[in-house]
Amino acid sequence: MDLAEIKQQARKEASLRRKEAAQKDDGSAIGQITDHFLRAASPKAGSVVSGFLPIGSELDLRPMLARLTDESHLIVLPCVVGNDQPLVFRQWMVGDPLVKESFGTVAPADSAPEHAPDILLVPMLAFDRKGYRLGYGGGFYDRSLQMLREQKKVLAVGVAYSAQEVEAVPHDNLDQPLDMVVTEQEVIRP
Repeated sequence: MDLAEIKQQARKEASLRRKEAAQKDDGSAIGQITDHFLRAASPKAGSVVSGFLPIGSELDLRPMLARLTDESHLIVLPCVVGNDQPLVFRQWMVGDPLVKESFGTVAPADSAPEHAPDILLVPMLAFDRKGYRLGYGGGFYDRSLQMLREQKKVLAVGVAYSAQEVEAVPHDNLDQPLDMVVTEQEVIRP
């Protein structure tokens, strides 16, 4: 099998594991993840933090994003502008209107101000202790991280259930590693 086939098989397995973890979550995971993140990352007041809204069994970060807003951080959400392009990050607050995008996602309207994030909270299907993540295969976060890292210092933080950890994520030189992974159990620094 080539790398694309290996990743596709890994996505199927990881999707099932994440779904099982989400079903077992009594709602406490996001609070634990938020506490771990705030202690480990110590974001400076006024930091631009990119979150995400859940798709399927992804963690729902809205309580975390509300807390970050309360602590004077500017929240942005990723917006898909086209295939094979980096994401654009637009300002968002809980309650702001959202528009439907491709891939079953929703995002702030084009009229919302754009900001380059200082910290990216990154969704995933699986992760390993070397900081590699398995996404959905579009490469949006990899392209975005590469672009942002060429412009400034950014912190890429994977947010996941501990059950999403695998021994090794299949990857190549296009895959951008995370700086940190935060689960309900621990903080992993590759």
